[in-house]
Amino acid sequence: MNLSERLNEDMKQAMRSKDKFKLSTIRMVRATIKNLEIDLKRTLDDNEVLDILSREIKQRKDALQEFQKAGRDDLTAPLAEEIKIIAEYLPEQLSEEEIKVIVQQTIQETGASSKADIGKVMSALMPKVKGLADGKLVNQAVQQLLQ
Repeated sequence: MNLSERLNEDMKQAMRSKDKFKLSTIRMVRATIKNLEIDLKRTLDDNEVLDILSREIKQRKDALQEFQKAGRDDLTAPLAEEIKIIAEYLPEQLSEEEIKVIVQQTIQETGASSKADIGKVMSALMPKVKGLADGKLVNQAVQQLLQ
């Protein structure tokens, strides 16, 4: 079962169990997927759906930080719950240690030696960790190892 089918099945299950919050969250994600499918005039594969899910989580995390800075606790709980629901569809995230190992391998592969090479390392690294790690964590690990 691909991710789109899984989202459809989970949406139906949320309808049956009358879980309105989960239902609305899945519908928002499905709407984003459907809009892109309409724009591209084709169905999306799992990698493209993973990109959308990652983007949706990133947007919500950014909004969550802004709401916390503004002291809007009434808006942080629903966003945190949405993040948790969407994260169920992503593959298990890499730990910081696993990220550092991959970063070190990529630095050796690219021959990077200074902070000027961050772009080269990141462009080689991101396809390896796509959907498996947050880009901010990856960037921080690259910066630490290229001092």
